[in-house]
Amino acid sequence: MIDYTLLQQIDSPADLRKLDKTQLSLVCEQLRQYLLESVSQSSGHLASGLGVVELTVALHYVFDTPFDQLIWDVGHQAYPHKILTGRREQLKTIRQKDGLHPFPWREESEYDVLGVGHSSTSISAGLGVALAAQHEGKNRKTICVIGDGAITAGMAFEALNHAGSLHSDMLVILNDNEMSISENVGGLNKHFARFMTAPFYTNLRESGKKVLSNVPPIKEFVKKTEEHIKGFVSPVGTMFEQLGFNYIGPIDGHNVEELITTLSNMKKRTGPQFLHIKTKKGKGYAPAEKDPISYHGVPKFDHKCGELPKSQAASPTYSKIFGDWLCEMAEQDPKLVGITPAMREGSGMVEFSQKFPAQFFDAAIAEQHAVTLAAGFAIGGMHPVVAIYSTFLQRAYDQVIHDVAIQKLPVLFAIDRAGIVGADGPTHQGAFDISFLRCIPNLVIMTPSDENECRQMLYTGYKCGQPAAVRYPRGNAVGVELKPLAELPLGKATERRKGSKIAILNFGTLLPQVQIAADKLDATVIDMRFVKPLDTAKLDELVRDHDVLVTVEENAIRGGAGSAVGEYLFEKQYMVKLLNIGLPDFFVPQGSQCEMLAEMKLDAKGIEEQIHQFIEK
Repeated sequence: MIDYTLLQQIDSPADLRKLDKTQLSLVCEQLRQYLLESVSQSSGHLASGLGVVELTVALHYVFDTPFDQLIWDVGHQAYPHKILTGRREQLKTIRQKDGLHPFPWREESEYDVLGVGHSSTSISAGLGVALAAQHEGKNRKTICVIGDGAITAGMAFEALNHAGSLHSDMLVILNDNEMSISENVGGLNKHFARFMTAPFYTNLRESGKKVLSNVPPIKEFVKKTEEHIKGFVSPVGTMFEQLGFNYIGPIDGHNVEELITTLSNMKKRTGPQFLHIKTKKGKGYAPAEKDPISYHGVPKFDHKCGELPKSQAASPTYSKIFGDWLCEMAEQDPKLVGITPAMREGSGMVEFSQKFPAQFFDAAIAEQHAVTLAAGFAIGGMHPVVAIYSTFLQRAYDQVIHDVAIQKLPVLFAIDRAGIVGADGPTHQGAFDISFLRCIPNLVIMTPSDENECRQMLYTGYKCGQPAAVRYPRGNAVGVELKPLAELPLGKATERRKGSKIAILNFGTLLPQVQIAADKLDATVIDMRFVKPLDTAKLDELVRDHDVLVTVEENAIRGGAGSAVGEYLFEKQYMVKLLNIGLPDFFVPQGSQCEMLAEMKLDAKGIEEQIHQFIEK
């Protein structure tokens, strides 16, 4: 039986602050073990949280949270934060329907200052929080924790540039778990960090500024000398100094006492502060340390044996279908380039990146850059494919319009995780891509109903000579036979079932559920395939032969594929009943895909029920 005696005494950070500093190493040990045991039983994000145990303890020990406001970027790493802020016993429900949210969530706790899920928002929001606190005049502290991956986004540097120029009173902590630093440099940085944050140095520095305030050449010389000393110890620090931050680090992010000393000193300082810490993702659990990518998000597993369960799925995922197609095309076309904003594994591009390294480009967490990079490749005569999650494509909307569509550049968007994604909740549901893409001129939008259709549509979009998007869901495909690649006629639907009175127009992979409902209703089923261009000839035909048209899509009803059908029917002044079935006008919460599809009435039972209710009105 694992001993959690000390951890069980902590129901809030106030309880943590009652402990002696000598007890905190044991708190960290118990917290890390509790996190490992809990997540292995419930599934969820693991390696990131293991890497910030000491930092989380130190932050809540030094700062007066929730009065002092702590902001976590992305939030994969916030599980230890949840445990220490009164949600320890609920952790087993994380990412489950009606359970703890997978990320910091304002409605869940007063300790969650910013609701997150997407990366690189912490510094911008933190600056606003810090400026509001400054206006309030209550001497609140604002702390933003951002990872070395998230800080690659342009938004983070925009915020750093603004914060430094305003001399805002905030602390940005860079959690760096990738850069390798030798032992000697690390030791020097540790002592340097202590010196640079100590009261003696701070007082000397500030006194020197006052004394030399009327001697500009000497004052500038002292300032430059200080910057060069910091740059000698950590060259990256010079960049943050130039942005207006007082840079400290790197220091060991797994030494809780060192963190407390440094944070305590930095807490006393005003103006923009930047602390660079070094951590190891998966710290304390050997399998996660060895393979942090696989252990980033884990299913239920036996943490004692240290092996993740192998997938037993009979059919490949749509991501795998895309990755295989990409490799097949690259073998034929040396001008193909595959681009992803830090989603190589999730988008199924690992094999492609290994087989065709010169044609693979990871743009890091910079979706805007990824899309405009593709535009540049297209201008240069290459054939770009952008693999991106639906929810992340939102972050590059202007680039899709301004840099690709207006110029009618042949860029193919392979939109993964379209529709309900499940446990990651509202920030990750791919609910809006049809709606926000459909209004863009020059863009072809395709919705495959199975993996063979997905392959054919990817090929069609790749060959069509204009901007094109293929959206497909998270999870396993249907298991149909894969046929040789061939271009599809643009805007051509197919009939899957002949019925009477009711015609169901399917957009996407809900087709099996639609067919079950149609069998009970004796309804015609049309696999529309294309949202844009729409098969208007088929719509003309259906209106003549049916009393009711029903559209079904795994996208927001507002502005979605069903809206496109409605717009056409209104334009033609057709007198026919139309029911749009899709995602309702609220943010879909977390839960498994099956649970959420049933709750949104997008399973066979729900589709049939909605149609019956509509007809009986």
